[in-house]
Amino acid sequence: MFLLRSAFWLTIAFLVIRPGLDVDLGASATALSNQAMAQGSQFIAEQIEAIECDNFTCIGGKAMASAALQTNLLAADPMHRSAAASSIPLPRPRPDRTG
Repeated sequence: MFLLRSAFWLTIAFLVIRPGLDVDLGASATALSNQAMAQGSQFIAEQIEAIECDNFTCIGGKAMASAALQTNLLAADPMHRSAAASSIPLPRPRPDRTG
């Protein structure tokens, strides 16, 4: 009886909480992340430009920071997606001596 009640309430909760059929959570999360990164980069660039420099070292540091902000680090394939190819087949085959 407990399992039947649990299944019933879990089904009801799923029907109430589930997103609509036309919602793509992955795409919306990616768009939100890209928007947040763009706004953060813009804010940092504004703060860097607000610094008043009076020597060559400070001007060079500002130039390097601005150049680093303009490179898109997210365009490269992340490390966890480009895993190294393993030369060992998984699962390993059984040795011939085991029958």
